[in-house]
Amino acid sequence: MSPISLERSIFKVRHPLREVNEKAYDPEILAIGPYHHGNDKYKFMEEQKLRYLQRLLERRNEGSLDKCMSKLRELEQQAHNCYAETIDASQENFLAMMLIDGCFIIELFRKFNMKELRDEDDRIDEDDPIMHESGIRTSIERDLLLLENQVPLFILSTLYDLTKGPDEHHEFSYVAIEYFNIELGGPIRKPTIDKSQGEHLLHLYHIHALGDRAVGVGVRFRALQEGELSDIKFVNGILAIPVLYVEDNTETQFRNLIAYEQYRLSRGINYFTDYVTFLDCLINSSKDVKVLRHAGIIKNYMGDDEVVAQMFNKIGDHVTVSDSYYSEIFQKVNAHCAKRTKVWMAKLRRDYFHSPWAFLSALAAIVLLLLTIAETGFSVLSYTKQS
Repeated sequence: MSPISLERSIFKVRHPLREVNEKAYDPEILAIGPYHHGNDKYKFMEEQKLRYLQRLLERRNEGSLDKCMSKLRELEQQAHNCYAETIDASQENFLAMMLIDGCFIIELFRKFNMKELRDEDDRIDEDDPIMHESGIRTSIERDLLLLENQVPLFILSTLYDLTKGPDEHHEFSYVAIEYFNIELGGPIRKPTIDKSQGEHLLHLYHIHALGDRAVGVGVRFRALQEGELSDIKFVNGILAIPVLYVEDNTETQFRNLIAYEQYRLSRGINYFTDYVTFLDCLINSSKDVKVLRHAGIIKNYMGDDEVVAQMFNKIGDHVTVSDSYYSEIFQKVNAHCAKRTKVWMAKLRRDYFHSPWAFLSALAAIVLLLLTIAETGFSVLSYTKQS
């Protein structure tokens, strides 16, 4: 048995996590890397990969292929070490897979970022389903962020550098982030990530979504329009949370980011695991989702609040949580809610001021009580004067 590599960063999702929602970890149409390679389910995209490789070679000549394969041979063992599972493939098949999958990804990102390249390819091939069918594009973007569906980032960066054109000046990490166009909790920042930082595309997404950090009852909610996803603050009874856009692929993205944090060898802060756990503590039912939606914190593009509630209630199943990044906020919120006046005011708002009719009913009861007290007072005064 060969020793376990300390470089491994691409894992298969274990059974306890996978059984909660198996579809969240499997590709829809695109297999990248060895774990799902050779499955007939992904045959359509295998043809598209070869077509994209052909277009690349037509632009850069056949000599670039020899340079790429020569460099990949130097990096073969390092690439093997990134996979936690044993790869059952010959040297040539493994290198061919790295070349085809890697070139497909960098060509996809190039075409997304370079309009002139799209126009040039459209003149040659007007029927590119990847560029012209939105459903396919959405599935590809989803599949590229699956933990089991990765190739090492240094492979992608190397292939990108070897096939660069004269007008391409950015690092691969820049064009990758531009492609994913991350919208987790605020406007897009221009990527400033060094290519040596990322292990694979999912890790790059993880770093960029967190920004610079990658180095209840009686509480009011406020949506933060700017900031990273983890920028949650609690000040003066107000819990400020960045806006979260909940779409069809949100659960898949969260599950794979959490799985990556669960399996990675470095023991840094599990930002996404802690974030989802934090939201799970806030959300117990569709009513809680409704409160967060009305506060502008959740933008629900799935339509049904109950679906969102169930997603957050189940997403933490079989996930290990240690010291939470938000433990201080938990303590502040609990201390705030423990104050009797806060609890009393919260119950008053919940029970009597949650709607105009409830407010009017409470107001009428208060007026009736005051009139009764006044009548009693007048009766006492009248009795005193007679005496």
